[in-house]
Amino acid sequence: MVRFLIRRIGLGVLVMWLITMAVFGLFFLVPNDVARTLAGRQAPPETVALITHRLGLDQPVWKQYLDFIWKALHGDLGYDYYHQVPVTHIIAQALPITLSVVIGGAIIWIVLGVTNGIISAARPRSVLDRGLTVFSLVFYSMPTFLLGLLLLYFVYFRLTMVGWAVFPPGGYVALSDDAVSWLQHMILPWLTLALVSAATYTRLTRASMLDVLGEDYIRTARSKGMGEGRLLLRHALRAALTPVVSQFGIDVGTLLGGVVVTETVFSLPGMGKTAIDAINQQDLPVIIGIVLFASAAVVVANVVVDVLYAVLDPRVRLH
Repeated sequence: MVRFLIRRIGLGVLVMWLITMAVFGLFFLVPNDVARTLAGRQAPPETVALITHRLGLDQPVWKQYLDFIWKALHGDLGYDYYHQVPVTHIIAQALPITLSVVIGGAIIWIVLGVTNGIISAARPRSVLDRGLTVFSLVFYSMPTFLLGLLLLYFVYFRLTMVGWAVFPPGGYVALSDDAVSWLQHMILPWLTLALVSAATYTRLTRASMLDVLGEDYIRTARSKGMGEGRLLLRHALRAALTPVVSQFGIDVGTLLGGVVVTETVFSLPGMGKTAIDAINQQDLPVIIGIVLFASAAVVVANVVVDVLYAVLDPRVRLH
């Protein structure tokens, strides 16, 4: 297990190193005047000279790259000259909002998706199975922005019109400021994210469960009189969860870099909306910081998934 873990972490470090090389080349070598690009078109020459000195752009390329890596390893992702604050400050403000959306939505979609998948697999080709399949396909085919707008119309606007102003139209309230208001602001984004994602997990769980239920050891356990509920939950589900865990880790890791559509629809200033604003403003330091953070989140998520794979299926450790 230790050797397996070391190999996976080493591979993750290698991938992250390649990503830093690509980011450095894209943002620091391709532009003709990096300091001018980072400072903005209207920045005075003094600001451009200051950025050139701070970033060491007058140094050899290898020295610039080593400084870039060294600062990133120590939590220094650069300075945002547009807002006059460190990039880590921008990320620290946006990350809790994205975490609120992703964690809440992930809990809903994994519970809903796995539960529906188990029910469908337990009674394949039944009316219930076909109904859950239609439910999954409807939300899987629906664009996230459309579902968000529909929820805003029916759950916020229509209820507010009849005097039930329970859900706000958007915005964010910190959990530490008001837990009830935070929950009210999060419910619609959670549902938007969860209903679209749960469809994938329903189909994954159903297909995997049907494969496992056809195994010899399952038929043997059933012939010995084991209860169907215990058979499904204690024996079949664990073996069937490996593709679900893989998909879950990748989805969560990717979404931590920004739930762009959901945050935009509900006016949540999280990582995704911050990245879009930075792109529109050509705020390159923030873009670089978010790219590095999102890449690290995906790499870490993949390592965690590999470890969970080994826990769920010990045969994985041999490869």
